[in-house]
Amino acid sequence: MKKILTSKMSFFFVAVLLLWLKTYLIYTTEFNLDIKNEIQEFLLFFNPLSSALIFLGIALFAKGKRVGFWIILIDALMSLLIYANVVFYRFNNDYITLPTLTQTDNFGSLGSSIASLVQWTDIVYALDVVILIALFIWFHKGWSTDRISRRKPILILIIGLIAFSFNLSLAESDRPELLKRTFDRNYIVKYLGIYNFAIYDAIQNVKTSSQRVLADSDDITEIENYTKNKFAEPNPELFGVAKGKNIIKIHLESFQTFLINYELHGEEVTPFLNSLVNDPELGFTYFDNIFHQTEQGKTADAELITDNSIYGLPQGSAFVTRGTNTYQSLPAILNQQQGYTSAIFHGDYKSFWNRDEVYKQFGIDVYFDASYYNMTEENVINYGLLDKPFFKESIPMLESLDEPFYAHMMTLTHHHPYIVPEELATIAPAETGDKSVDTYFQTARYLDESLEQFFNDLKEAGLYEDSVIFLYGDHYGISKNHNRAMKEIIGEEITPFKNAQLQRVPFIIKIPGVESMGTVHKYGGLIDIMPTLLHLQGIHGQDYIQFGTDLFSEGHKEYVPFRNGDYITPEYSVVSGTYYDNETGEEIEPTEEMLKMKDEVLHELELSDKLLNGDLLRFYSPNEAWKPVDPSQYRYGNETGVPFQAEEPDEPVDTTKPHLEQ
Repeated sequence: MKKILTSKMSFFFVAVLLLWLKTYLIYTTEFNLDIKNEIQEFLLFFNPLSSALIFLGIALFAKGKRVGFWIILIDALMSLLIYANVVFYRFNNDYITLPTLTQTDNFGSLGSSIASLVQWTDIVYALDVVILIALFIWFHKGWSTDRISRRKPILILIIGLIAFSFNLSLAESDRPELLKRTFDRNYIVKYLGIYNFAIYDAIQNVKTSSQRVLADSDDITEIENYTKNKFAEPNPELFGVAKGKNIIKIHLESFQTFLINYELHGEEVTPFLNSLVNDPELGFTYFDNIFHQTEQGKTADAELITDNSIYGLPQGSAFVTRGTNTYQSLPAILNQQQGYTSAIFHGDYKSFWNRDEVYKQFGIDVYFDASYYNMTEENVINYGLLDKPFFKESIPMLESLDEPFYAHMMTLTHHHPYIVPEELATIAPAETGDKSVDTYFQTARYLDESLEQFFNDLKEAGLYEDSVIFLYGDHYGISKNHNRAMKEIIGEEITPFKNAQLQRVPFIIKIPGVESMGTVHKYGGLIDIMPTLLHLQGIHGQDYIQFGTDLFSEGHKEYVPFRNGDYITPEYSVVSGTYYDNETGEEIEPTEEMLKMKDEVLHELELSDKLLNGDLLRFYSPNEAWKPVDPSQYRYGNETGVPFQAEEPDEPVDTTKPHLEQ
């Protein structure tokens, strides 16, 4: 060993081998890459090699013994990159992109969530760096102080590039147009590797960043024509039925549809929500085939989609990377068309997800963030205010708003890692041995109890009967990284097809004066909520750029695009390029119509990305009466530092625009 490692080139090849093997180990143990054939299996093993040769090969240009230092440094940086992706993947089931790195302001609030994702066995992923440091200390004294002949590192880089070219050509043979038409990062990592994905992501972000600079008014025309052609005429019996009614929108954090009517230990997990779904006398209509369509932005994506009927971005969160875009959002439309006051209620601080900036672009009048609430230690856990005090304290804030209002209530407690104080847990955890899955049901029960309390308080405040009230799940709570535990919960194998079906989130709505329609089985997504609400308010949506369609319309389009290019219809599902029959769950051969629909889905996602990346709504006016939102007119935050207190009746105060008053 001593004789071998007296050579700098030998040290280099040891580093390449260790990084190669570690990367392959992580691929096979940490990432669910859905390997389907021998080519993919080979590429998964082979793809780290070119990256290791190229990146570590750069270190060979260093002088003398400093070669070892640079090899260790580059190896450590590559190790940090892949380990950061391991931790990120454990919850998000996704990979880090450049836009997510711009969201680091959010990380400070993750706390226990990140800690729960780090495992003591992860130390094995640092062993190669430790080994290299030890070998360098022991053997570098015997190394030559001469610079390595330039021919050797150049040859190494050439070999690395040849290896990458071979890798890419083999990948293209198995997945044509891999780098041209893909929204699914899993493909890039599976075929080209995590390190090459980082380069690909950087190139893509440079391209998208240039789109706004190069955009002009002609670019909106194709999108306008597409959305007008997709538009579904409103249901004449429901059009305008809720005009002038208060709207209370309840955002159910991490809530998946399988929780509805689910029993654990012989108990209903969500008895109150179940009553809304099962008792038609309560007046709620339940859509049981609604899917979330979020990507890396998760909750922020759900907000963007439901208030704008446009898709989030394939990388990062549009709230952060496109936060200063021009938007024509539901709150601004309701205000300009019917004089609505809009308000957001959220037990976290205003800067999280860049909300205090993007809400200005949406034209939201009031943002009741954590500064308005009693954020004492007993009231706060995990991401912010517990749901029960959140709803309780929100009632006087709701009452302070000028009517009609559009109020968006954002829950927090039912969020990974699903922590609820022991004294507040009223159902025992599941017993799968997977902590995230086991406690998921306890926070879901707590959320359910919070909602029952809130509904009772709304009734006492006189805000229940004559308000449109709707609830929706924002994104999944249990990722496919927990399939073993979910198999015990669901009672069946979690195949890729079944995982796609589990992306359902509830959409439950009460419309004053309209009887319950029971359970409606139409297929739809979060993208369809805004068009549905506009028509209930009597606002014709055809003039606005919307990619969704009214759920109550006979012309509603029942295909649901996912952000990665997969999609679901009532008859079949497309998951990672494989087509499944919904009734049997078996793979099927796609028909020409199915392939045409796949192209339609990709085209729709591309148009939405074009809209966001080019900030194209700055060139579009939906009608003559429309006035672009002026973000400078809005200011958020409770500058008094004192939690909100209702004013005495003899001292009325206009709190509808605290951004102007404070």
